Amino acid sequence: MAQSDRTATSSAAIADRLPSVPEGKPVLIAGPTASGKSALALAVAERFGGVIVNADASQVYDCWRVISARPSAEEEARAPHALYGHVPFDETYSAGQWLREVTPLLSGDLRPIIVGGTGLYFKTLTEGMAEIPPTPAAIRAQADAMPLPDLLAEVDPRTLARLDTRNRARVQRAWEVERATGRSLTDWQAETPPPVLRLDQAVPIVVDVDKAWLLDRINRRFDQMLATGALDEVAAMRDRYDPSLPSCKAIGVPELMAYVTGDLTLDEAREKATIATRQYAKRQRTWCRSRMKDWHKVDLSD
Repeated sequence: MAQSDRTATSSAAIADRLPSVPEGKPVLIAGPTASGKSALALAVAERFGGVIVNADASQVYDCWRVISARPSAEEEARAPHALYGHVPFDETYSAGQWLREVTPLLSGDLRPIIVGGTGLYFKTLTEGMAEIPPTPAAIRAQADAMPLPDLLAEVDPRTLARLDTRNRARVQRAWEVERATGRSLTDWQAETPPPVLRLDQAVPIVVDVDKAWLLDRINRRFDQMLATGALDEVAAMRDRYDPSLPSCKAIGVPELMAYVTGDLTLDEAREKATIATRQYAKRQRTWCRSRMKDWHKVDLSD
């Protein structure tokens, strides 16, 4: 989210919409992209104290601040932040790695305020995660080269029934696990250990905003990102860009890179990025409404 949007919603009124926040309890903030999660996290940190912890898969990478809507340097100066921009662009990063990094923060001196739009991170935190062996590089390379329909055809039907089959990353993960271990992802998940943090040990908040309000913010986001340096950020990565890397699949990156290389006009890049963001927000809203029914709902719509 561009800083102008974040600043517009960063007021004492945001914190006034919160449920009770008992002393020391971790706060979880989930919701769709562009819904005001980061503004809410900052309001919580400034009112109640704590460290804001990233739970967004794109914001972990060191190459993207503007394009992934990471907090600005000014926002980071207002409260402690953790797990933002700490992973090199050419590395993969899994929910398991995130869980291992976030776990020590739960017993630290500062209350963790965990915020982001990656539902799988919250799932592993509050529901537990199976201890699946890492995928060999050769198997991952084979999966990277396969079309989605081929991956779908080879995933265990029980696992497939539980997946968002339009989400290539999730389908590919299931295929890789099965190919690497000889066991389905469903079988591994059946042996999931207890969660690191139960919901009753936290203050779980899901940002549930008006759809029209959210779409308006998404429609304005691309130009706001351009105004704050997104194009320069992407152009600086031109010689290192690899569309197979998870970092390079962040929404807006392929579209702006296509503009940088002359394959799209800026208007075409804007349209494609906006459509992709709308689709992503829709998937996030569906996840939140189906998987976070017991979370406190907060509406930040103007």
